[in-house]
Amino acid sequence: MQPAAAAAQTAIGSPTASGIIFFFAIVVLTLCITYWAAKRTKTTKEFYAAGRSVSAVQNGFALAGDYMSAASFLGIAGIASLKGVDAMIYATGWLVGWPVLMFLIAEPLRNLGKYTFADVVAYRLKQRPVRIASAVGGVITLLTYTIAQMVGAGNLIKLMFGIDYVVAEIIVGCVMLAYVLFGGMIATTWVQIIKAVLLLSGVTLLTILVLAQFGMNPANLYQAVAEKYGQTQLEPGTMVTTPLEAVSLGLALMLGLLGLPHILMRFYTVPDARAARVSVVYATGFIGYFYCIIPIVGMGASVLVGRNLITAVDKGGNMAAPLCAELLGGTPFLGFIAAVAFATILAVVAGLTLAGASALSHDIFLNVVRKGQATEQEQVKVAKIATVVFGICAVLLGILFKGQNVAYMVGLTFAIACSANFPALLMSIVWKKFTTQGAVWSIITGTILSAGMIILSPTVWVEVLGNKAPVIPLRNPAIISMTAAFVVGAVVSLMAPDPEAEAKYVGQTVREYLGIGSE
Repeated sequence: MQPAAAAAQTAIGSPTASGIIFFFAIVVLTLCITYWAAKRTKTTKEFYAAGRSVSAVQNGFALAGDYMSAASFLGIAGIASLKGVDAMIYATGWLVGWPVLMFLIAEPLRNLGKYTFADVVAYRLKQRPVRIASAVGGVITLLTYTIAQMVGAGNLIKLMFGIDYVVAEIIVGCVMLAYVLFGGMIATTWVQIIKAVLLLSGVTLLTILVLAQFGMNPANLYQAVAEKYGQTQLEPGTMVTTPLEAVSLGLALMLGLLGLPHILMRFYTVPDARAARVSVVYATGFIGYFYCIIPIVGMGASVLVGRNLITAVDKGGNMAAPLCAELLGGTPFLGFIAAVAFATILAVVAGLTLAGASALSHDIFLNVVRKGQATEQEQVKVAKIATVVFGICAVLLGILFKGQNVAYMVGLTFAIACSANFPALLMSIVWKKFTTQGAVWSIITGTILSAGMIILSPTVWVEVLGNKAPVIPLRNPAIISMTAAFVVGAVVSLMAPDPEAEAKYVGQTVREYLGIGSE
């Protein structure tokens, strides 16, 4: 079968009846879930952790929903459509961290923590300095992750309804705040589950439609890409140009997962450590399947739609998948795919906002400001205030970073996550001699070095701030910043031993692996 001819024009940029219907159907459905969840969200355990009542299967879907973000759907398809096979480093990199998470982090995290990953890092260390440092590292990671989601959402709303980008950002922020403020983790979990099912179904159908144009044979698709854009599109190097960049990006994508607060927070929603491990198994299956098929959509878009139209609609390539859906399924399918993408973004931003609010309220307000003494009502009130603050910051940052490819931006977030949060979390679990000062300096080093190098790199210094040349040519700093965080944490711990923390390690290990005393 010959590939369909690319559409000469697109409905993207003007409102369509199908798009409006699907958008409002999903918004109404998720707000109904929020209303239902609001009746069941009274305590901090319900607000932060859904009362620890989520099953392993439900949490597996919710983890997949949290992880399959705008970067996964819109971003990877966009990179594949414009850069070819280099998109696979993102698809595989974001997947391979999940087995590491299951075997290394999931069980200790569930048994040692309560609401945030800082609970684990600070378990046998001094609470105040560790929680302050962890909250700073966690919030910076969440904000940078949120930027990509907000950019994707703003572009989507702007192009689907023809409204101003700034107005689109504000609409997204308001709807997302409604989820979190009223429904907490219960609403966020169920929105994630529904979104995961819709996304997997929609992308599966879109992949089948793409492959149908090439005799249901991916080899024919790749041959068409090579014929149209050259053999180099099927070879690495069009985007990641040096071995150092490739290794650094790969480390960030694989290990950054283990430092994402909104993902780690999900392990507190299940009843025990076994459910935490099983939920990772389900999530890995769903996510692995998704990342196997989404590059096919991007490659198909490059052949069927054409790169000229893709970049004309959005220079970052983020609309490649919706354009492909419109070409193969008409405006009704475009409306459905766009609505699913919108639900994807809303659900992920809600999870990010909830994690940010928990860091500010649980780690800073409760454990630092009030030293563990605060009523349930006070904690929930502060969490909701923190939610509003985080939401406003998300909207402002989404406006600032307009036009960037969302998958690429999330790749940079993973560099911060694997540098700021992962080293301290891992060393606190596995190393007896790890100390408070070691944790604080590890987090500070990883956060400042990774964020600073990203700001001075071509991505921000040149492409966002408009300077002629970058201060640091390396686009992906993880290989330097993560290594530095591990080294600094280890050296400081050895130079300033903490006998009290060392003595508590045996008790931590018992709870870590047996679950005795876990909440």
